[in-house]
Amino acid sequence: MRIKDMVFLSMLSALAFVSVMFIRIPIMPSAPFLRFDLKDCIIIIGGLLYGPLTAFIVSLIVGVIQLLLVSEYGIIGFLMNLLSSASFVCTASAVYKLNKTRAGLITGLILGCVLMTASMLMWNYIITPFFMGVSREVVASMLLTVFLPFNLLKGGINMIITLLYIRPLRAAVSALKFYDDEAI
Repeated sequence: MRIKDMVFLSMLSALAFVSVMFIRIPIMPSAPFLRFDLKDCIIIIGGLLYGPLTAFIVSLIVGVIQLLLVSEYGIIGFLMNLLSSASFVCTASAVYKLNKTRAGLITGLILGCVLMTASMLMWNYIITPFFMGVSREVVASMLLTVFLPFNLLKGGINMIITLLYIRPLRAAVSALKFYDDEAI
């Protein structure tokens, strides 16, 4: 990896972390511990330019920094954030890597949203009883009423924001001659 690529990915990681520090919006009143942040909208840039492995690495870096500096929920929060971010950004960037068109991007984002939602339902069912100290039945009752709408809304917002900024970003990347390929 070239030095300018490492610098760019470091900047993406820093920007994603800063977004977590300052923009965490609780969007489910019944579960204030579930918050939307913009980090996935930033991490996806690395995935679209460099591929799904890079998206995972940036997700991991941001998650570790978040765990060490601002996490309210410790290792469980880190794990859930990593699983959520990685399932969204890695899926979207893997599909886009196979089909570098607008349709490929949209398909990747939709599949990323679907996979993130499905996987987070499973992981919430498995992990949330330990986090909240409640029975699995309580968590099961929250799956369709809390976790499903939250993850669909989160994924949908991430998709819309990514689609809104991707065209101007492509123009900027092209103008700066930063990236050699026709990515994004």
